[in-house]
Amino acid sequence: MIVRTVLGDVAPEALGLTLGHEHLIARPPADVEDDLRLDDEDAAAAELGAFAEAGGNAVVEMTTVDYGRDVAALRRLSRRTGVHVIAATGFNKGRFSDPIVARHDDEAISAWMIGEVREGALPYGPPERFSLAASKDTAESPERVPRDLAPRAPAVKAGLIKAGTGAEGAGAQERRVLAAAIAAHHATGAPIGTHTERAVWALEQARTFVDGGVTPQQVLIGHCDFRPELAYLLEIAATGVNIGLDQFSKRKYLSDEARVGLIVELAAAGHLERLILSGDLARRSYWPSYGHRGAAGFAHIPTVVADMLRAAGLSEHDLALLLRENPRRWLSFEPQEVR
Repeated sequence: MIVRTVLGDVAPEALGLTLGHEHLIARPPADVEDDLRLDDEDAAAAELGAFAEAGGNAVVEMTTVDYGRDVAALRRLSRRTGVHVIAATGFNKGRFSDPIVARHDDEAISAWMIGEVREGALPYGPPERFSLAASKDTAESPERVPRDLAPRAPAVKAGLIKAGTGAEGAGAQERRVLAAAIAAHHATGAPIGTHTERAVWALEQARTFVDGGVTPQQVLIGHCDFRPELAYLLEIAATGVNIGLDQFSKRKYLSDEARVGLIVELAAAGHLERLILSGDLARRSYWPSYGHRGAAGFAHIPTVVADMLRAAGLSEHDLALLLRENPRRWLSFEPQEVR
């Protein structure tokens, strides 16, 4: 079993405290507000440095090509800071991914995901012009994204597969992405992580993956704390998938005290091993390193949240499960060879 990072495969035991859903470098489409544009590597390095000083060790970077993923930057950041970074193939919600997905058939989408896990991820290109198909004009147009699936030296491989659904549930193109993610998982063994818009369709996502034969512990359903209803979260947990409580520090949605209360209730119901924590700090205004004093930053969970969990009665063993063992278990896989 391995975890696939941007610097290569590591033993699962190499991962320490891990954030399960974050963004380090993101250059979304031009019509997205500037606060969501994370394009300063020095700021990202400072944030990772603060995280490491607080005891952090690994970050799952959920930016996808439709939102301006840059795997070369992620590799530089990991080398610079010593923090393990796991990059995602796949797509965000249809608001960003539909134009790209609609231009490709099902086989091309799944083949691209498989290639990014096995061989190496495509480099950054503007989301508005991104294509997964091979193009002979790439060499003559260096500003465009190279579109072949050939390995790059040194290759930066994706370590998980992402799919997303929007506020109205899964649209036609989003359903195609879910199916492609399942196919790519079976071909590679790589884990799956998702975006759910405010936890809409979270239970349906879980059931879709389980019905598709994906091992539940290799699935993380994201943003479930947008719907902090114990009965609903218990339904999701009953499918066997991991539950992403990944909006920590965002009081405008829910207080951290309430999130900790959910963890205590889910633990009492026997589901502590299903929970993976993060902050999804996808805005500049969430980062002290972008000059926002008082912002939580990546150090929030290993410092503030960890102490809140202890105060709520969780043991050090419980914290090790939440912050280390659970993400390690989700991210570990046995790479499938080409057949």
